Amino acid sequence: MKFGFAVKVLGEPGLKSHDTRRWQNNPHLSVSLAYLRDVFGYLRRQAITMYRMASDLAPYLTHPDLPQFHDQIEECAAELEAIGEMARSDGLRLSFHPSQYVVLNAADELVAARSARNVVALARVLDAIGSGLEAVVVVHVGGIYGDRAAACQRFAAGYLRLPEAVRRRLALENDDGRFSVADIAWIHRETGIRLVFDHLHFCNHNPQGMDAVEALATCLDTWPADVRPKVHFSSPRTAMHVVERARADSGGIERKLRQPRSTQHADFIDPFAFITFVRAARVAHLRDFDVILEAKAKDLALLRLREDLPRLAPDLGPILDET
Repeated sequence: MKFGFAVKVLGEPGLKSHDTRRWQNNPHLSVSLAYLRDVFGYLRRQAITMYRMASDLAPYLTHPDLPQFHDQIEECAAELEAIGEMARSDGLRLSFHPSQYVVLNAADELVAARSARNVVALARVLDAIGSGLEAVVVVHVGGIYGDRAAACQRFAAGYLRLPEAVRRRLALENDDGRFSVADIAWIHRETGIRLVFDHLHFCNHNPQGMDAVEALATCLDTWPADVRPKVHFSSPRTAMHVVERARADSGGIERKLRQPRSTQHADFIDPFAFITFVRAARVAHLRDFDVILEAKAKDLALLRLREDLPRLAPDLGPILDET
């Protein structure tokens, strides 16, 4: 089982995930790839074998009003190939997860078209890196727009319009308040898209009352037999936290205590909940899978969980970070 985390590295100061400069400063994929090489070096040193790259790795790549950024993939062909060789050498599984503004089922055709351009570009990056079919672009269904069935149908139709080279890179995730595992399973039956099970989202939104193991199995079984599925796991925030805001009147800082919400990610992973999850999958003889940990402490949460598991669940220890 490979463990991964998303984008930002906290365990080594100074590592950047991508070029975040505004367009006026001419950011470029080549800069992001230089940062990514340093991140890959850190992952190697920590024996971390799974990583979600920043979805803005190639800044403004598909922006309709900034054509000067549209050829970054071609301009960085050699660098992308080198990054791919590094990833393969380290057994590193990669993925993308575009922002909430990528809505393939948008009722507004312009928004849907812009979203399609975004996922096409991310799929092209994975192809240029030379990643296998385990490297996916994970998306959500999108909005309900007053009609859940029509929204699912619109996603399915939009997905089927995408080029085959892009469809083979996409995977669909259940979310925490709109589209459940049962909803995305319907879309899979219509399209064949792979499904990514998100444990925290499932706990928050399961109106059909599916059993957790059944829901996990439903998602795992949508992956090709020769490609190991991936899932997302996180723990809900349960602690009060402080939110800071600038005061509009005085320019000072206002601090307020906020109560946690069950949909928010905790800083670290609850090891006991994770152990229960993995043991249930093993008892049910489900397929092996890899896990992206979604925690605010990022790689630090991964390293902590990796330390906890052999101590708390020695029966699970040998399966960790197998390739």
